[in-house]
Amino acid sequence: MALLGRATATTAWPVAVGAQEPARVRRVGYIAGADEATMGHIFAAFRQRLTELGYVEGRFIALEVRWAEGRAERLPGLVTELIGLKLDVLVAGNSVAAIAAKNATHTIPIVMVAADPVGLGLVENLARPGGNVTGLSYFNEAMIARRLQLLKEMTPGLARIAVMKNSTVSIHATFWRTAEVAARTLGVSLQPLEVGRPEDFDAAFAAATGGNAQALIVFDDVLTIVHRPRIIALAAAHRLPAVYGLREFPKDGGLMSFGASFVVLFRRAATYVDKILKGAKPADLPVEQPTTFELVINSKTANALGLTVPPTLLAQADEVIE
Repeated sequence: MALLGRATATTAWPVAVGAQEPARVRRVGYIAGADEATMGHIFAAFRQRLTELGYVEGRFIALEVRWAEGRAERLPGLVTELIGLKLDVLVAGNSVAAIAAKNATHTIPIVMVAADPVGLGLVENLARPGGNVTGLSYFNEAMIARRLQLLKEMTPGLARIAVMKNSTVSIHATFWRTAEVAARTLGVSLQPLEVGRPEDFDAAFAAATGGNAQALIVFDDVLTIVHRPRIIALAAAHRLPAVYGLREFPKDGGLMSFGASFVVLFRRAATYVDKILKGAKPADLPVEQPTTFELVINSKTANALGLTVPPTLLAQADEVIE
């Protein structure tokens, strides 16, 4: 079934043949901060895993999907809309959506894919979440440190890195603190670039150039994900080697990305949904840490920037885009 090209979609699913038929339709909400064009394949991975678990399209389970289209301010309203549908489970596809969901309901089970769930107050601890929220984390400190290390290895003589972040995104404060520690270890300085709106991108890149930044790291949020073509174009125009968290960036012409595999994470999220629909309580389901990380390098972009990708990085890459 093709994904719908709108902010709202509804898909129905039955349970596996031979399974006990539920007394009513089970409703599962799915809310994503980005747009379907960018993250539709992630939703497809989630849906495919449900199919593998026996939830074949039909009349026994309904999947309600909402896309915030890169506008984080829409997430609370979309969460409220979904909760009004009397969901059995709500899947929150990023940290902001998870916070909005937790603030909106203490009774509907929430399966999150978020960064630093304990630090954001989403769960009490990873082993025993203790409330109505469980799921998966996509962040650890080594991930941010590795991105800086990649820039250091890719860019000879690197001394100053611009960091695109958004102070209104809670997790970015954690990302920044982690980056500062890594920068001291690597002997490089950081230049913060505050970006909260699409209108901020031009000024941010001008500031990076004016501050003699030699490379760029972009902290992930729905704004940067949805507007990645513009960010990639500006990085090329300012000749800034950049590292991102999602493989969609080098796929679209960015230099490289390193981060958790969101396909793997959302397939696991489907497994959490399955467990909850079968009676498990979120409070008793430990939050999983990321275990699969991907390094994607766009060698064509490296050549355009006059960079030679070290053989050691090529050997480590999960994918090299020619």
